[in-house]
Amino acid sequence: MSDTAKKGILVVSFGTSHEDTRAVTIDAFEKEIGAAFTDCKVYRAWTSKMILARIAKRDHIHYDNVTEAMERMRTDGITEVIVQPTHVMNGVENDLMKKDVLAYADYFRSVKFGAPLLTTEEDNEYVVKAVADEFPVIKDKETALVLMGHGTEHYANAVYAALDYRFEDMGYENVIVGTVEGYPEIDQVMKQLGKCGVKKVVIAPFMIVAGDHAHNDLAGDDADSWKSQFKQAGYPVLCHLKGLGEYEGIRQIFLRHIREAQ
Repeated sequence: MSDTAKKGILVVSFGTSHEDTRAVTIDAFEKEIGAAFTDCKVYRAWTSKMILARIAKRDHIHYDNVTEAMERMRTDGITEVIVQPTHVMNGVENDLMKKDVLAYADYFRSVKFGAPLLTTEEDNEYVVKAVADEFPVIKDKETALVLMGHGTEHYANAVYAALDYRFEDMGYENVIVGTVEGYPEIDQVMKQLGKCGVKKVVIAPFMIVAGDHAHNDLAGDDADSWKSQFKQAGYPVLCHLKGLGEYEGIRQIFLRHIREAQ
C-alpha cells in the first residue's frame, strides 16, 4: 500500500431546490475551495432528505447524503478527509452530520472537521465586516438592515442574539438579526425597529442560500411575510434576495476554517 496521502474535502450543505441560488452559492463555493486547495478532491453532500428527494423526483438528479459521500470517498481511495459544513451554526444539522461522518472514521487515516460559520467571537466579528461590506446602506442610520436567520430550538440558537449584539457593539445599531423559527422573532425585530427610529427597512436572508424561506417567509406577498408585516407597520421595504454564500467575506471565513482544520 502506498504511503502517499490522497486528500479529500467534503463540503456539507443543507441544500436547496432553487437552482439559481445554488449556482451562485454552493456551486461557486465548492469551485472556490477546489481552486484554493489544489491537492484535494472536493466532494459534495447535502443533509436535507426533503430537498434531496424533491430534486431526485423533479430533476432526476442525485446528490449524495453524508453517508453516501463518505462511502464514495472510501471507494475513491481518499485517505485524509476534511469535512467543511456550510452550516451557520453548530446546531442539529451539524450534530447529525458529524455522527454520520464519524461512523466512517475507521476507513481513513484522518477525519477532521472545519467549523460552521458562527463558531468563535472572531467569526462574529468577521461576519459583521462581511455584511457591512455587502450593505453600504447601513451607514445611513435612517435605514435598518434586518437579517432573517432560520432559527432553531437547539441551544445553538443563541448565536443569533450574540451576533445582533456584536453588530450593535461595532457601531451598527440599525442592523437587526431575527429568525423565522427561533428567537428573536419578528415581534422582537419590530420592537428594535421602533427603538432605532428608522424610516426605511432592507431585509436580507441570513442563510447560505436564498431559497424557500427567502422567497416566501421574507419576500412573499402573503400577509404574514416579513416584507408584508413591515409594510403594514408603515416602513418602505426593499428585499435583498442574496444568500450568504454569495458574499466574498463569508466564503473567506469558511476557507479560513478549512485551513484551521488542516
